[in-house]
Amino acid sequence: MATVAERVGADPERLWGGSVAAILAILVGGWLAFPELVYDRFIWHYFWGPVQADANSAVCAVRTNGVTQYLDSAQACAAAPEPVAYPGYTLVSEVGYMVTLLVALSGLVFLLRRLDIGTERRFFYALLPFMFFGGALRVVEDANDTPGATDALISYPWNTLVISPIIYFTVFGITLAAVLASVTADRAGLVDGYEKPLFGIGTGVLALTLGYFVSLVVTGAPGVEFYPQVLVATLVGATLSAGATWWLIERFAPQINAGTGFIGFVIIWGHAVDGVANVIGLDWMPALNAGRNLVPKHPVNQFVVDVTSNVLPASVLAVTGDTWPFLIIKLAAATFVVWVFEEGIFEESPRYSILLLVAVLAVGLGPGTRDMLRATFGV
Repeated sequence: MATVAERVGADPERLWGGSVAAILAILVGGWLAFPELVYDRFIWHYFWGPVQADANSAVCAVRTNGVTQYLDSAQACAAAPEPVAYPGYTLVSEVGYMVTLLVALSGLVFLLRRLDIGTERRFFYALLPFMFFGGALRVVEDANDTPGATDALISYPWNTLVISPIIYFTVFGITLAAVLASVTADRAGLVDGYEKPLFGIGTGVLALTLGYFVSLVVTGAPGVEFYPQVLVATLVGATLSAGATWWLIERFAPQINAGTGFIGFVIIWGHAVDGVANVIGLDWMPALNAGRNLVPKHPVNQFVVDVTSNVLPASVLAVTGDTWPFLIIKLAAATFVVWVFEEGIFEESPRYSILLLVAVLAVGLGPGTRDMLRATFGV
């Protein structure tokens, strides 16, 4: 089947660039011509307003006559005239971010093609530290909500850079800069291959972020603790559950990982980290002598908790907790994704396949790292 670019006789990259430019022109033109309708009631209401409300620790944000106000009462928010923005996502914003992700991935494929990189599996592994970094950076905002911990270091509007969804653009920008720097160093003959410096840069920014958390503990920042047993339990639990899943695949259904190879194990392990971190953080913190259980910050986690608590009797929940099904769901979903990526997909579109696998791992390991570090540092 002919692609859109082939049917209209246009270069794919130019078609992509023209489409993005046209969308931006429509948004900017609409903003200038009808600021209240386009900006206040659409862009601000669904995209920027929720970030502002979150960054200012407000129950909601209200925009009236071009001025934004932050309210700390649910009753006041309910009585306020629209547009009213609450921290978090809406259906409109989720669709918008999904479209943005797909457009960005397409553009990234063109960029990697221009750079002539991204077809090797080692590119996947070189990006691994950045996935840990994204989750760790998100915990900076969690710590920022702890009274007195980081108020002097990061405040509004700079804290918006580490709040969802802006943090995805922040991490993407840092990662892209690292890729360009590594490729430039390789082409200049300063290094032998771009993968090692790329991995090194990712490890460096991750170490800086973790070092920041250590400094909070050392300086006795209010509301920040250190529970190394949580970190060990999460990593050991994730490795054991991912290893058991991988053994079952190799033993009974080796065709599942025929296409991905060891990348498949990494993906399953990354999602296992997310599952185990939730089980420990939401159910087993007191059992590990690590303070109180945390509160779910993801709608899916809360949904699993609600369903499990309504289905299982209290006597069973007292022993098992109500979060463990989330780990099963994560392992099953990751296994399904690994099975989908058969060898033919890599042969037809290696760059897009690698990028999709990076995205699949990121949506598991990123939140998993965040939940693991939240529990480890009690924030």
